[in-house]
Amino acid sequence: MSPKVKKVLIVGVIALVLFFLISQPNQSADAVQTALGWLRDGAEAIVTFVKDVFS
Repeated sequence: MSPKVKKVLIVGVIALVLFFLISQPNQSADAVQTALGWLRDGAEAIVTFVKDVFS
């Protein structure tokens, strides 16, 4: 993939994200909270795994 195509795709994705953030802020906030919850759950699972391995 050429650098120009990558740049156009990145700008397009950023524009799409900004559009949804501006046009649907409540749903966007819910989506961000859900994604952060998944990340937190994953981090907690990794910490639990490491604790169990070394205990």
